[in-house]
Amino acid sequence: MALPYAEVIGDPIAHSKSPKIHGFWLKALGIEADYRATHVTPDALPAYFAARKADPDWRGCNITVPHKIAALDHVEDREDVRTTIGATNTAFRDVDGALVGTNTDAAGFAAPLKAFNLAGRPVTVIGAGGAGRAVLYALAGIGVGPVTLFNRNVDKGAALLSSFGLEGQALPIGDAVPPSALVVNATSLGMTGQPVLDLDLSALPGDAVVYDIVYAPLETALLAAARARGLATIDGLEMLIGQAAVAFERFFGTTPPRERDAELRAILLR
Repeated sequence: MALPYAEVIGDPIAHSKSPKIHGFWLKALGIEADYRATHVTPDALPAYFAARKADPDWRGCNITVPHKIAALDHVEDREDVRTTIGATNTAFRDVDGALVGTNTDAAGFAAPLKAFNLAGRPVTVIGAGGAGRAVLYALAGIGVGPVTLFNRNVDKGAALLSSFGLEGQALPIGDAVPPSALVVNATSLGMTGQPVLDLDLSALPGDAVVYDIVYAPLETALLAAARARGLATIDGLEMLIGQAAVAFERFFGTTPPRERDAELRAILLR
C-alpha cells in the first residue's frame, strides 16, 4: 500500500530544505507518510496539478520559485489569496477532495518579527515577486510606517504598495537604502548561484533589523554586512520553518513539534 505524501515543487528544486524539515517532523511524530522534492518546470505545471488531483495519496505541496503566481491558475482559491497576497506557496487537498491554494509565507515571515516594535516605523523591502507579496501583506498587518520598495520594475512596485494600502515609494534596485527600522531581502539575490545583493546599510539606525529570506547559504553577504555593523539579523531558516509548520498542518492534520526547532536547525545546518 502506497504511503500518503506531500512534496515541494520548483525550478530549480535541488537546494530545497523542505524535505528535511517535513521529514524530521513526520519521524518525530511517528506519522507513516513521505515528503519529497519534485522538479517541475513552468511548462509542466498544468500537467503536474492534473496528475496530483487524480492521485489519492497526494496530500499537497509547497510551491517555490518560479510557480507562486502561476500555480493560482491550477487550484481553487477558497481563501481569496489572489486578491490579497496575490501568490500561493502551498496547495493542499481539502476534505472534499478539491485542490486548494493558500499562502503560509506571510505567517512564517511575520512570526520572528513579534520580538520587535515595528508599528509605524519605516521599512525597506527588496523584491516584489511572490515572496515579496507575502512580505508586504504581513507588513501591512503589522502596521509599519512608510515602505521603500526596491524592484526592477518600479511601476509594478508602486502598484503593489498601493494594493496593500502601504504608504511609501518604489525605487530601482541599486539606490541607497534610506533610514529604516527593518530591511528585508525578498528576492533570490544572494542565493547560491545568484548575484550577491550589495546594499549600503550605513543609513540604518543602531536598532535596525535586517531580514534575509534566502537560506542557501544561510549566512548571506547581506546578513554578514548587518552583523558587522552590530545590527539584529533574521535568517532565512526562520521564515522557512515557520511557513512549513503551517503547511504541515494542512498536509497531515496535526501540529509539528516546534519545541524541537533547535534540533531541526542543527540538522538543516549540517
